Amino acid sequence: MTTTSLATQAPQRRAGRPRSETTRHSILRATLHLLEDTTVQSLTIEAIAREAGVGKATIYRWWDSKALVVIDAFVEHHIVRTPMPRDLPPAEALAIHFSALVREYAGWSGRIVAQIIAEGQADPAVLREFRERFHYGRRAVVREVLEQWRRDGSIPVPSDIEVLADLIYAPIYMRLLLGHSPLDDSFVHSHLTYVYRLLGAQFPAIETHQ
Repeated sequence: MTTTSLATQAPQRRAGRPRSETTRHSILRATLHLLEDTTVQSLTIEAIAREAGVGKATIYRWWDSKALVVIDAFVEHHIVRTPMPRDLPPAEALAIHFSALVREYAGWSGRIVAQIIAEGQADPAVLREFRERFHYGRRAVVREVLEQWRRDGSIPVPSDIEVLADLIYAPIYMRLLLGHSPLDDSFVHSHLTYVYRLLGAQFPAIETHQ
């Protein structure tokens, strides 16, 4: 699944005036700007509207809640910074994507994701929207690459591609949420070297920059 296809899966808009993409981007940019200095929990629709120069009704016409504005702002910011290369062998593409994800989650993006997940503990609808608007699409991209890697015959056929995806990516979220160890280049190299060895593959040489 590509970034374009993710956009086509966005929930249907409410009835009303056609959405102005200029206004939409202004709202999302305002949200991102505010989140540089405040938390998801402290952010308000009023603050977003004031920063974007629109009325609250404009925001509520397109989003049901503050959390949905934050999720959409995060997705637009994040996906372009963590692409999955489609013109490289699967082992290399996966390593590049993993490294980019770690780099992003070590900074601002990781803080926002952690806060969205925290918000979702009290409001399951937030986690559901985060899964539908972000997680499922990104996971489908990873699954496609793992399936290609398997079809190429470069790794043994695992019993469950979903479990393999969890094995590779879940430690990022564990470090992000628990903070017991850093998200850095050393983690990228040690974790992927270990996982690739389990799969009978060699960790490819990639450039990593924190």
